[in-house]
Amino acid sequence: ADGRFIGLRVRTLANVGAYVSSDRNLLATFSNVATLVGVYTFPAAYVRVLSVMTNTNSTAPYRGAGRPESTYVIERLIDDAARELGLDRIELRRKNVIPSSAMPYRTPLGANYDCGAFDKNMEEALKLADVAGFPARREAARRRGALRGLAVVNAIEQAAGPQPEFAEIRFAPSGSATLLMGSKNQGQGHETTFKQILHERLGLDPADVRYIDGDTERVGFGMGTMGSRSTVIGGTALWTAADKVIAKGKKIAARLLEAAEADITFADGKFAVVGTDRAVVLKDVARAAFQPAQLPPGVEPGLYETGTFSPKQATWPNGCHVCEAEIDPDTGAVALVSYVIVDDVGTVINPITLKGQIHGGVAQGVGQALMEQVVYDAESGQLLTASFMDYAIPRADTMPDMHIESNPVPTKLNPLGAKGAGEAGTVGALPAVMNAVMDALATVGVRELDMPASAERVWHAIHAAASVRP
Repeated sequence: ADGRFIGLRVRTLANVGAYVSSDRNLLATFSNVATLVGVYTFPAAYVRVLSVMTNTNSTAPYRGAGRPESTYVIERLIDDAARELGLDRIELRRKNVIPSSAMPYRTPLGANYDCGAFDKNMEEALKLADVAGFPARREAARRRGALRGLAVVNAIEQAAGPQPEFAEIRFAPSGSATLLMGSKNQGQGHETTFKQILHERLGLDPADVRYIDGDTERVGFGMGTMGSRSTVIGGTALWTAADKVIAKGKKIAARLLEAAEADITFADGKFAVVGTDRAVVLKDVARAAFQPAQLPPGVEPGLYETGTFSPKQATWPNGCHVCEAEIDPDTGAVALVSYVIVDDVGTVINPITLKGQIHGGVAQGVGQALMEQVVYDAESGQLLTASFMDYAIPRADTMPDMHIESNPVPTKLNPLGAKGAGEAGTVGALPAVMNAVMDALATVGVRELDMPASAERVWHAIHAAASVRP
């Protein structure tokens, strides 16, 4: 096959706990199926999933909801195959990655990747992470008595699935505006992002806009914050509502400016008559909307518009994660020493909140890879990790400095060009951390290690490998 992938077969045995009360209990198990082929050109793929009910807690979606695990499967397989066959793992990825020229691309598992530059993501990340200098860093670590490993992972996820979302722009007689969103903020910075979209479309100063979300008494509708959907679907609903404001505003502005509606343009928060310096700002148009004498015939008083948007299909955020880890062979302790990401989340609305999302997502992926584990007593079935005294989670000192760059390829599935970013960090972090750990351990003969890669597990793996080496 000359290093070309010819097929993928995956069999998944999934513990779904004691009860299946809704489709949410199966979401993480089945939502990973579509992306098991990753960003690679597989002519054929077959996936079989067997869910097993056990005397444990029911499962439910967690950040990434199955997509981190599917990326881990394919990226771990590629590294293992390269190691087994004596091939360069980066060249193996280069040879099989879907090229930009192939977009849109339909995978053998039925996913439709509408756009992306997977090859460019990887090449940029390789440069930023100075992968060419890794052998020297590994040798320096060896001289210090440490094991150093490198992972290059290409991640992709299905996001912003076809469910509707709502937005409303409500002007008061004073001309002030209130923005009401169905998507509830949970700390992601929705208010900043949505006000920025409103400023871009209507020219409104974010400081002058009142923001309301999640209030069922005042907000007409909302599906919720999940699946990396708020900017993509909620933002597009807001864009739709803003278009309606502009359309009605043109009718009112035409009356105020004594011009034909067809001659009215809107830009930078102003309605203007083409070819003249005559213009009126949106705030004045909003005030006039509540004065019947200033309205053209047939126009309803007031200026409050809603937008509801449901996409035709999911978007496909993607990116390349490069992670370096060091292991102390005497204790098994893992330290992350370098982390680089080149991400494509489509149009970047706010770079600061985007990086915050990615930082948080990576931290959650790191937690799953290195320490998080639900443990039950084998005899009684009693949950042993019932509090944070017993269940480990990552801390600030677990994380390395991260270098994050964007390679946006805007999607045409929505007018914003956004793909979603809420889970992107987690989807790439889980496989990146584990592959870096496995690369470090491969130097001492370790071939198998299950998550989490805790110090105890890593130490035992090192000693088990040492005991069978000649």
